[in-house]
Amino acid sequence: MLNTPETTQNSRSARLEARVSSAQKDLFQRAAILSGRTLSELVIESTQAAATRIVQEHELIQLTRSEQQAFVAALLNPPPPGVRLRSAIASYRQKTEG
Repeated sequence: MLNTPETTQNSRSARLEARVSSAQKDLFQRAAILSGRTLSELVIESTQAAATRIVQEHELIQLTRSEQQAFVAALLNPPPPGVRLRSAIASYRQKTEG
């Protein structure tokens, strides 16, 4: 986790509570001790890393090389408008120009 003033300040501006089993808490506490962090630091850093990864997985589009080439080709050489698009354009123009 990046220790910037924003993350430090934000971590203290809101409270988050969670109910865990005794076994989970013992495991988390052991991991915190082994990593030289407090339990809160471990939980916050681990949760932030997991949340960041999940958000990136849902917001970033990853394409293979051939998919990238097909995407760029479609942008540079788009197919001509189909019947439905031409009809929608004509309808739009009629409504806005008339």
